[in-house]
Amino acid sequence: MTGSAAGAVTGEAPGGDDEHGTTGGWVRIRVEGLVQGVGYRPFVCGLAGAHGIAGCVGNDPEGVFIEARGEPASLRAFVAALKRQAPPLAVVERVTVAPGELTFAGPGGETAGFWIADSRPAGQRQTLVPPDTAPCAACLAEMADPADRRHGYAFTNCTDCGPRYTIVTDLPYDRRNTTMAAFAMCGACAREYRDPTDRRFHAQPLCCPECGPSLRLLGPDGAPCPGDPVEGAARLLKQGRIVAVKGVGGYHLAVLADDEDAVAELRRRKNRQDKAFAVMASDVPAARRLVVLSAAAERVLTGVRRPIVLLPRRAGAPVADAVAPGNRDLGVMLPYSPLHHLLAARLARPFVLTSGNRSDEPIAHRDEDALERLSGIADAFLVHDRPIHARADDSVVRIFRERELPVRRSRGYAPAPLRVPAPFPRQVLACGAELKNTFCLGRGEQAFLSPHIGDLEDYRTLRSFTDTVDHLCRLLGIRPEVVAHDLHPEYMSTKYALDREDLEPIGVQHHHAHIASCLADNGHTGPVLGVALDGLGFGADGTLWGGEILLADLAGFQRVGHLEPVPMPGGAAAVREPWRMAVAYLDAAYGDTPPDIPFVRRHAERWAAVAGMARGGVNAPLTSSAGRLFDAVAAILGVRDRVSYEGQAAIELEQRVAGDERGAYPAAVTTDQPVVTVAGADLVRCVVRDLGTGVGSGRIAARFHNGLARALVTAVLALRERTGVRTAALSGGVFQNTVLLERMVTGLEEGGMRVLVHSRVPPGDGGISLGQAVVAAARTAMEG
Repeated sequence: MTGSAAGAVTGEAPGGDDEHGTTGGWVRIRVEGLVQGVGYRPFVCGLAGAHGIAGCVGNDPEGVFIEARGEPASLRAFVAALKRQAPPLAVVERVTVAPGELTFAGPGGETAGFWIADSRPAGQRQTLVPPDTAPCAACLAEMADPADRRHGYAFTNCTDCGPRYTIVTDLPYDRRNTTMAAFAMCGACAREYRDPTDRRFHAQPLCCPECGPSLRLLGPDGAPCPGDPVEGAARLLKQGRIVAVKGVGGYHLAVLADDEDAVAELRRRKNRQDKAFAVMASDVPAARRLVVLSAAAERVLTGVRRPIVLLPRRAGAPVADAVAPGNRDLGVMLPYSPLHHLLAARLARPFVLTSGNRSDEPIAHRDEDALERLSGIADAFLVHDRPIHARADDSVVRIFRERELPVRRSRGYAPAPLRVPAPFPRQVLACGAELKNTFCLGRGEQAFLSPHIGDLEDYRTLRSFTDTVDHLCRLLGIRPEVVAHDLHPEYMSTKYALDREDLEPIGVQHHHAHIASCLADNGHTGPVLGVALDGLGFGADGTLWGGEILLADLAGFQRVGHLEPVPMPGGAAAVREPWRMAVAYLDAAYGDTPPDIPFVRRHAERWAAVAGMARGGVNAPLTSSAGRLFDAVAAILGVRDRVSYEGQAAIELEQRVAGDERGAYPAAVTTDQPVVTVAGADLVRCVVRDLGTGVGSGRIAARFHNGLARALVTAVLALRERTGVRTAALSGGVFQNTVLLERMVTGLEEGGMRVLVHSRVPPGDGGISLGQAVVAAARTAMEG
């Protein structure tokens, strides 16, 4: 076998075992974890030279193998450093050592020195796939240096940064198994690749302007535009045009963020009426001009993952109102690819960068598809010829108590593994929910959450789901034996699971999966008192749940509390039209004599019909949903009668909250029954009372949030006295509302509870597949 020579180190080692299992002869070392595509083999070469170790290192489907010889003390130090001093992007899960012999000779057949051996294609696939990461400081410095051969080059990368998951086609992680395979390295790049002292030693996406991918600017018809592509794209953006930009994990649509007409036109063409757009700022000072940036937010914003961070917008920020209508927060990100850095530098102004798709479709990532789907939206295309193998939309986070609160986990995070509190007895595929879908693969002590897929009601998104399941299973070498799914029979994810006749199905109740997801996120097995607040989920009693308190562990749950159910007039229509839920709640609160408020007068012509539907139970299923309660209050306050995206009314109600208001509406908490209930209609009566006396909507919104939190805390503390369980877990999409989350956590902690919240996966449906996976594992373990 041949490889890259990495210097000559000799030395005979006497026999004898040591604490690491090393011997005086040759030893075989196995390193498992996120150790391919992160500069681990070059790191091992340098470490071997420092410790006087002879041998080789290479990739195989299980991770990294090392064959080493040295003095016992040197071997001990070498093995200890393999984990302790690993490269910044590496995650070393396990290092094992056993006696062995050299099987990979050096390039000239020698056994002295240390070299990188050719990859071994055979074996059980256990290695991990690294996520994509932002350019490192060294690469950015080269791009900015006019004397450097990579000056202004849009694909600069090294072992410490650059594309990974989105370009990997197979493992082991070698250039031939990436979309860089078609680009033959020039002589200068080849020398860097072979030089163990160079930071590009065995960097698989290595390239330069002479041998790597190149940029083009295309018109809407796909015809090339003359001149510098980045300069041309910047010029078009300054003229108010829309430019599709091919990024790391897919295409994005860009306009200048301060151009009101351009942003409005993007909304019209994309058919995205109200949902906020994300904004890219060139650097931290530019971000500070847009948002209030805490130390924790800055750490996340500038980290290697580079998510969109939702932060309070500064008064007077140079951003068009149409970027985030009705929203006091702004989603901000920093450049996460060399191309973004070049474009941001040319513009010197913040610009919108939103997913390259029409509303509800998956992000476009293949060139032909992007040109077809985005041709009616974009005025030009800034493209390149490095294929994107796996799409990955941008990740989104909020900051809660100085920690990340994920909203969408995708680029930069997926598919890095999550360690779970109990191992998977059998390999699992968990298919997730219908909206904000992700799926989860489980093996050993690791769960692999897919990148954000989207809403499976769209056919393109469903195809993306099935394709990504196949891709990740093959990439990770996972062959599921069990498939976990939601109980809702009409979810496309459920139908897919039940169509997999090769797998044993395990149904998991929606809100149990939410709480189990929070448990897994925190390395906890339960039991807990889990508060699951969301829009809707198929309940065990045939009703639609969404405001639940569950006594739960990973294996099972008992429903011990919930919001009092109300009818949902019109069924699914009530999700799109929150005014229907307002009618239902006002009818529950006031009966035949609705209050004389603007909302009732506005809907007078339809009142009797919708109220009658609610009372008669015709197309009006009962729901305990907290999300629908938020909808009702938002409609009563005139915030939103209809929504253009899921959760819009609740999000805009949160935005109205007056931060200095500490008043809280009272709500009855019934604790003398087997199941504790919270009267949401009481909160609605208080809203109506204050509205009638002229209290502002900001104070009403705050008192509603405070009152709901106080009632739920009261319910949980009462259940603690019954059950003796002193740990609470908060999950469900409503807990992306940081106002409610803060009130709940504070109240429970003041009551003496330990509180678990999300920090690694979203509390909403984007994290539910992790919960399904660990529930399936727990049930499988119980069955023996």
